[in-house]
Amino acid sequence: MAETGAPLPPTPPAHSPLFRAEQFVWLTARVLEQRLFAYHFLNGAADPVETALDAYRNEDGGYGHALEPDLRGPVSQPLHTGHALHILDAVERCGGQRVDRVCRYLTSVSTPDGALPAIHPSQRGYPTAPFLPITDDPPSALLVTGPVVGLLHRNEVWHAWLFRATDFCWQAVESLEKSHPYEIEAAVAFLDSAPDRTRAEAAADRLGRMVREQGLAALEPDNLDTHPAPPGHAPDGHHFPHDYARTPRSLARAWFTDDEMARSLDHLVGEQQEDGGWPVRRRQWAPGTALEARPMATIEALRTLRAHGRHIG
Repeated sequence: MAETGAPLPPTPPAHSPLFRAEQFVWLTARVLEQRLFAYHFLNGAADPVETALDAYRNEDGGYGHALEPDLRGPVSQPLHTGHALHILDAVERCGGQRVDRVCRYLTSVSTPDGALPAIHPSQRGYPTAPFLPITDDPPSALLVTGPVVGLLHRNEVWHAWLFRATDFCWQAVESLEKSHPYEIEAAVAFLDSAPDRTRAEAAADRLGRMVREQGLAALEPDNLDTHPAPPGHAPDGHHFPHDYARTPRSLARAWFTDDEMARSLDHLVGEQQEDGGWPVRRRQWAPGTALEARPMATIEALRTLRAHGRHIG
């Protein structure tokens, strides 16, 4: 006898970007990314995503266990915890007691100025990407603090930790003179949700001019030979307009013309590989980390294309 229940979602058209990506995800992804893919594209529920994410949560309220693939080992880290908040935000569960526990963890690992380090010293002794150095007294990092503060503001979370962390982000963003793409992306993640919209728009306008003046965005994706990747990045580690403006509502969208954004999105479509997944455009240091990171990149690519109105299937 056939089982009854909710109707299955329609299968994406064969050979569409979404169909090809789905096959890649079922073949390669961790349970968390499989459930996240189902939530975003196959009418899946949020509860299974939360259940899968709980496997990475520690008693201190933070997250570990290689949730962010470049950091191995069980210990909680700000990078892992920021990624967990990103997932909770994506499934509209970024609130309540879970986030209160996260904020207590963030408070416990903050630097003296109230911000987050990129790597807490507790990571020492576990395999770690060589481009993420571990120090005994790590500095505050906009790279980690900006996205976390932005997510919490967007979800109207109020916690004492946010006050000094927000002040740090404003000071860091408004004092940037020379930067790199990942730091600019973190600044955008903060500015897109900062409560002071007038101040955020002014700061974003300045950053946009800096991105163009310093060549931090590849505006001609078909001619990358004339635009080398930033120093310290992988040879193919270019950043494009869609990396900064992941949705049309982002303040970074105003940095680029319609033609520049269209070329950027065309390039993103073309990056889908034969196996259906998107590549990871950062330095690879271990086979397992690349395998785990590609489904994440694939989900983000599809979400970006859909947000900008591109047909994915």
